[in-house]
Formats: sequence, C-alpha cells, structure tokens
Amino acid sequence: MNNNPNTSGPSFWRRLGYFLVDHKALWKRIFLWLVGIFVLLVIAGAALFFYYASSAPTITKSDLQSQTGTTIYDANGKVVSRLGAQKRQYASSSELPKTLKNAVVAVEDKNFYHEKLGISPTRIVKAAFSNVFHGTSDGVQGGSTITQQLIKLSVFSTAKSDQTFKRKAQEAWLAYNITKKFSKDQILTYYLNKVYMGNGVYGMKTAAQYYYGKDLDELSLAQTAMLAGIPQSPSVYNPLANTTYAKERRDVVLDAMQTNGYITASQAAAAKKESVTKGLDSSHGNVESSSSQVDEPVVDAYIKQVIEELEDKGYNPTTDSLKVHTSLDTDAQQELYDDANENVSFPSDNVQVGVAVVDPHNGQVIAMLGGRKLDSNTVYGYNRAVQQTRSSGSTAKPLMDYGPAIEYLHWPTFHVLSDTAMTWPDATGTIKDFDNKYQGNITMRQALVQSRNVPAIRALQAVGISKATKFLKGLGISQKKAYTYSSGIALYISPLQEAAAYAAFANGGTYYEPYYVTSVTTQEGTTTNFKKQGSRAMTKGTAFMITNMLEGVFTGNGSGTLAYLSGVNQAGKTGTTNASDNNNNSGILDSWMTGYTKNYSISVWTGYDDNKNTLTDSGAYSAQYLYKALMSYLDGENHASNWTMPSSLESVSVQGVTQYMFKAYPFSIEYASGSSTSSTSSSSSSSDSSSSSSESTSSASSSMLSESVQTITQNSQSTTDSNTNNAASNSQ
Repeated sequence: MNNNPNTSGPSFWRRLGYFLVDHKALWKRIFLWLVGIFVLLVIAGAALFFYYASSAPTITKSDLQSQTGTTIYDANGKVVSRLGAQKRQYASSSELPKTLKNAVVAVEDKNFYHEKLGISPTRIVKAAFSNVFHGTSDGVQGGSTITQQLIKLSVFSTAKSDQTFKRKAQEAWLAYNITKKFSKDQILTYYLNKVYMGNGVYGMKTAAQYYYGKDLDELSLAQTAMLAGIPQSPSVYNPLANTTYAKERRDVVLDAMQTNGYITASQAAAAKKESVTKGLDSSHGNVESSSSQVDEPVVDAYIKQVIEELEDKGYNPTTDSLKVHTSLDTDAQQELYDDANENVSFPSDNVQVGVAVVDPHNGQVIAMLGGRKLDSNTVYGYNRAVQQTRSSGSTAKPLMDYGPAIEYLHWPTFHVLSDTAMTWPDATGTIKDFDNKYQGNITMRQALVQSRNVPAIRALQAVGISKATKFLKGLGISQKKAYTYSSGIALYISPLQEAAAYAAFANGGTYYEPYYVTSVTTQEGTTTNFKKQGSRAMTKGTAFMITNMLEGVFTGNGSGTLAYLSGVNQAGKTGTTNASDNNNNSGILDSWMTGYTKNYSISVWTGYDDNKNTLTDSGAYSAQYLYKALMSYLDGENHASNWTMPSSLESVSVQGVTQYMFKAYPFSIEYASGSSTSSTSSSSSSSDSSSSSSESTSSASSSMLSESVQTITQNSQSTTDSNTNNAASNSQ
C-alpha cells in the first residue's frame, strides 16, 4: 500500500487536473508554437526542395537509353575506347517477357503501375521506419521506385555517399517529369536495359546470355526470378559465386510474385525446387569483354594512364558515365604501334620498348607505347613508358651536367673541358668511355655531340650536385636518394619523364607536367576542362644553347646520325648503358634515343626486361631507327621552323664553328689547361625574350673573343673524331 499522500488517491489526479486547468493558456500557446514550427519546417522544406529541383539536370530519351560507362575520345573527337559498358545488349519491350516484367515489379516496386508521381510517399515512410527500427528496409522493397532507380542509373551516382537531400529532391523531381513524359512500359523497358547485373554486365538481355547462354524467352520461371533478384545486390546474389544467397533471393522474388497474383502457389513451389545452378553457363554465352576497346593493344598503355589520371582527379571511369576527351593523336599512336611491332627491325621479339611523345607547347601526351609484341589479350599491361625507370646513359648529360652549367655558371658553348684520365669524385675507379681513349681539351659542344663521359662529369663537378638537383627538379625529375656523380651519365628515369624534360629545351625553357585528359563531361552535363600551367625551368638562353649543341648529334661525328632526317630541324641525344661492371663492352642493357622538334618531344627506350640478356652494338640502334620512323611521320613533311637565338645571347665564330654565349658574360677566356680567368661586366642580364637572329657583338667583347679564339686554337689538342655510332658506349 502506497502511503505517500502526494501521489496516492484522488488527490493526485485532482491536483493534476487543477494544474492543467490553471495552465490552459500556457499549453495552448505551446501547441500553437509547435504547429507554427511544423508549418515553418514544411514551408522551408518545400522551398529547399524546389530550390534543389530547379538545378536538377535535364534528362532526355537518349539519357535513359544510353549505355552506362565512360567513353574516351582522342584529340579529334574520335571514340577510342568505351569502359564498363560493353557487356550490354539492348532489348525492346517486346523482347522482354511478361513474366520478367512481373517478377521485377513484384520484388522492386509492386505499385509501379499505379504511381502517378513516379515516387511513393508511403514506401518512403515505410522504408524510413524500417531503417530506424530494424536497421534496413525490408527484403522486398526499399524507398525508391523503379522510376527513381532509373533516374539514378541515368544521371546520378548510386553510391550511398551521393544520397544527399539535394540528390533525393532532384531525383524525385525528375521521376515526376519522366512519369509525365513516358509510359510505364517505356520506363520499365529502359530500367531493365540499364540495370547492373554484376560481372560487368548491364541489362536483362545480356544477363540471360551471360548467366545461362539463352535468350530471355527461353528461361524457366526459376531462372527468370533469379535474374529479377540480382539488381538489389549483384555481387551478393551472383548465382555463379554465391549459390546460398542467390537461392534465398530467388525465392523472395517467387514469393513476391505469388503474393501479387502473378503466379500460383504451386508454380512458386515448383520453381523453388529447381536447383539455383541449373542451366548456368560458365562460358558466358556470346557476351563481349567489358573493355572492348578499339584496337586494344594499340592504345592499351595510353588508356591505362588516362584511367589513372581520371582516378587521381576523383572520377571513377568504370562506374561513372563520363565523356573524356584526351590529347591522343590516334594516327600517330597507330604509326608508333606499327613501327615498333612491324616496320622497325629488332634483334628479337623479346626486346622491349617504352615510348612517350609529348607536345612541347603544353605538356599534352600525344602518343605512348608501353611494350611491343604483347599478347593480344593484354589489358592495361605493364607500361614501360611510365612505370619503368631505367638507366638513361648519356641522355642525362643535357639534363644534369651541361644544362645546369650553362644556367648557373653561364658557360658558352665553346667552354673548354678536359677529356683526360679522371677518377670518380665520390667513388673509386676511373671514368671511361666506349673507346677507352681520351681526347684532351675539347669544347663543351664537342663533348656533348660526341657523348664523352669525362667532360660531362667535370661539368657536373664544376656546377655541383646541389645546383644540378635543383635544375632537375625544375624539369619534373627527382628521387628520394641523393644524386651522385654517376647520375650525371646515368639517371634512372622513365621515357615519359625524359620526353617532358627535353620538351622544355624545345619550347625555350618552360616545363609542363605531362598529362592526357583535356576535358571531362559528367552525366549531369557538367564539363571540366584541364590544362597544365607551365613553370620556368631555365632561361631561354640556356634552352637555346643546349638545343643548338644537340642539333649536332644527328650529323657529322655525332652519336645519333642513324636518326638523321633531311630537312627536319631536330635536336636530341643518344644514351646507352653497359652491362659490364668494368665497362668492357660485354653488352648493352639500355639504349635510348630522345629528341625533339618545336612540335614534338620523343623519348624511346629499348632493351630487355631482365638484366640477363643484352643488346649487341647493332641491336642498340633500334632505338634510333624507331625514333626516326616516328619523327619522320610526325614532322617529316610539315617541317617545324628552326630555333631562333634569343636576345640574351650573341654568336661568335670559334675555329670555324658558330658558337653562342650570354651577352652579360662576354669576357670569359678559356685556357686549355682547364683554368680560367674572367672579367664579367657589371650590367644586369639583358632580356631573355626571343628576337630575330641578330649576331652583332660589341667592340669590347670582340677583342676578348678574339683572344679566346686564339687560346683555344693554340692549346686544344687536335684529335680525329671517330664516328661513335660504330661502337656502344657505357653512356653514349
């Protein structure tokens, strides 16, 4: 018995009644406030709904019918590849059996034919309560109608992270609009063709072929129910992989069909007895590969890089429906593929290549090849143009040795370097060349054209590894470990990195990070354009002097005469690395040819994937032949103009050779001994902008240049230059 007078007997209820009567006005005010807040929330919600709906993307019949997946275009708008959308065969309404339509409607949206708005408020509320109290919606139906699901598949992402109120509002608005525009049968037909069925398969017609090797009208009731149940979770209900879950889902569909009067209880029971694996076809009928690219091996490496670049930008090209425009020149890509696989001779089919072609004007990748003689079924295989870094040999010399020396020490092209016996500054051993000979004092131009090793290391030693590292970084080249002096004749680098770096020489000193994708258009119709901003890597004077010297590589006693093209203004550098630790020319591991015109920068690597096999001297020439074939196609007819000396330089004749120097540093006197005295003018460097090729010099500098010419003439050791193409250099 409760003896508490405050809570027992009629006195408690009387006091409660008195309290309510006494505070009637207060409760009325609270009620009115709650009603007001509710009305405001409704108005605000409606306003927000229509605000979001007003920005909903437009949707057309073609959107509803279009394939799901990404289309990749070349620079001219030609379709190159379709991703994630090829396992799909469109079925007309008459090709879709009534049994299949009934099964899908029963399990996905039983009121589909009666929904006038394209949405079901009742189902939304039920799904919400089910999610709150049970953690998920029931096993038969969720909150979205078939019409809403079609909207998601056509213009929105199906990812949970994208299910925001804004997207839901736009989805509902579009569902209402297409319900007014299209019949229920049209909407259902679009949905059954667009729905994802697992394993890269889209649409019911394709799924019937993939899972059973049959047409839709040849399927049993149990098989039809199985297909109808897959879309809710294709990976979980895959009958080829998860038979237990697949059977449970199939039986849910059969029960839904019975409940909604589409089949009888006896039909449902008989279908449930059928094994879920009955009739499954492991050969997947006549369904094509999901990638099904145009000439797959030709563009494989390029498309692989496009996909990676899209993913880096936050897109999912295999599930999003994107229109991707690239800088690919399909004709050049085909030429490159044909040259590497058929037109150019290689020692064996096992000799591999990595090739990158970059536009010096903007960094766009024009063409790329990741290998040769590859299996025709290779999809996104190993890309030797990007994924592989190999020793570059002498192609490193303009990048790490002579480029920094000109940029930071202001050396002229006739700077004298000593090609005499030298030990490594930071290691034991003697630096040697392919011929095990030394040429004494030679100009920087001669050293670079003939690809001599000792002068290159002397240049690196003079400028310092710190400055050389800075110069490399400006060209997009870096590594975790500190560079050593051996890096000066053997950088570890990819063909793409090297093509992009040399492109800076081609365009006058601006580095552009290489890229593939020029624009992306989403399903919503939003287009984003992409363009890389260049950065100044060196002065125009440095770029011009390197280029002018590298032009000589293709002529005379240069190392790249096999890549010479008549009438083509090109500059470039060869590179080889020797397999022998003691440089006895026992074989060549890597052979490079990197060169450029004003319009194209090409880097070619050739070699074996392992270090057990090596190239012979003649086998190493394949890099030059491949480069020549491709450059001849690209720039062989419409020749790019030659480079123009910038106004910061002046030209002089040294031993009958036109040489170049900075106007701001005209008094450098080179001695054959390797020592130098200099007197630099105090005036600041003149503008480094391009101008007409003026070769006038001041009277003050002329007398000093005359003295310089005399010094070089008297002290330079006369040597006979052997044609370096007749031997393979350790870093030629």
